[in-house]
Amino acid sequence: MSGELILLVDDEPHIIELAQLYLEREGFRVISAPDGREALEAVERERPVLMVLDLMLPEVDGLDVCRTLRAKKDPVAILMLTARDEDIDKILGLELGADDYLTKPFNPRELVARVRAVLRRGRT
Repeated sequence: MSGELILLVDDEPHIIELAQLYLEREGFRVISAPDGREALEAVERERPVLMVLDLMLPEVDGLDVCRTLRAKKDPVAILMLTARDEDIDKILGLELGADDYLTKPFNPRELVARVRAVLRRGRT
């Protein structure tokens, strides 16, 4: 799993920095995007294996990013990382095609563990 490319999508720089630090420490390569429009462009251009996606984003929100990618049958794994913690938000995210859902505030070690778990499931 080491060396695989992860796309972090969040408009909060400190969230990107924290997640990037922990993911890179585990051997992942990391790129980031501050909004949904740039995220969609990065998926096309860079072909990451997994995207960590916030829901509340400028330009295009995370739900629309997920909906767009799944409509195109894009294989990128999606782990939603968001402050929206209501059951309905989690259900909607998963039904739109997210592979996992983690709420903020979060433990960065749990994020890494969930990234590994999603990637493991994708190989079976």
